[in-house]
Amino acid sequence: MNLLWLGDPKSFDAALVGGKAANLSRLARLYHRVPDGFSLPVMVMDEAHPLDLRDEIISAISDLIACHSLPDFIAAVRSSAVDEDGATASFAGQHETYLNIAGADAILQAVIRCWESARSKHALEYRRQQGLSVERPQIAVLVQQLVASDVSAVIFSANPITGNRGEVMINASWGLGESIVGGTVTPDTFIVRKSDLAVLDRAIANKQRMTVSAPGGTREVDVPRFLRNAASLSDEQVIEMAKLALTLEVTMEHPVDVEC
Repeated sequence: MNLLWLGDPKSFDAALVGGKAANLSRLARLYHRVPDGFSLPVMVMDEAHPLDLRDEIISAISDLIACHSLPDFIAAVRSSAVDEDGATASFAGQHETYLNIAGADAILQAVIRCWESARSKHALEYRRQQGLSVERPQIAVLVQQLVASDVSAVIFSANPITGNRGEVMINASWGLGESIVGGTVTPDTFIVRKSDLAVLDRAIANKQRMTVSAPGGTREVDVPRFLRNAASLSDEQVIEMAKLALTLEVTMEHPVDVEC
C-alpha cells in the first residue's frame, strides 16, 4: 500500500509523510475541518512504479467521491518535505504545488512533478544553505480535496511581524490562496487581540490580482474593480478565524499558521 489517509495514525509520523501532512493528519483525527485526502510517503518516491500508483490513486479517488458524495474529486497536490519547517529550515516556495487537478492521470503527473521539484536547482541550493543533505533529497506528497474558495487566508496565531504572542494576524484576499503565498497580491491584514477577540486593526489593500481555477490548473486574473478595495473578510469571519487559531495553538502546543 503506497497511500496513507489523512487521519490514519500511521500518517502522524513526519519522517514518513513530512511535517505538513503529519500535522494535518493529527488534526483530521481530532475532527478538525481538514479537507480529506491522502499522502504518498517518502519511500514511494524511490520504490513505487507509476502503474501501481495509478491504480491506487483511482481507488482512492473512488473512495473519496463515494464518502463525500462528490460529482468528481478535484485535488490540491502539494509537497511535504521530511525536513520541512524545522527549527531553522522552511521549504516554503522551494517545492511545487498544483491546484485544481482532476483525474488519476493528472494527479499522478502532479505527484511526479512534485518529486522532481525536490531535485530542482533552487531547492538543492536552499538545502545546501541550510546544511541539509543534497545527495538524496526526498519528499512526501499530499493530495487533498481542493476547496474552491471565494476568499483565502493565512492565519498566524502569533503576530509574525512584531512577535507579539497576544495577537493573531490574518492575511486574506480573493480567490485561491496561491496569490497570497506566492506574493502576487498585497492581501488585506487583520490584527485580533487574543484576550478579548477585539479586531485591533484592519488594513484593506488594493488587491489587483487573484488566483482562480482554470482547466487543468489555475491562472492569475485581475480582481474585478468593485472588489479591489473591498474588505475580503467580515469582522465575524475574522473573529471565527482567530478562534480557530487559538484552538489549534492549544492543540499543537505552539504557535501555528493556518491556511483556510
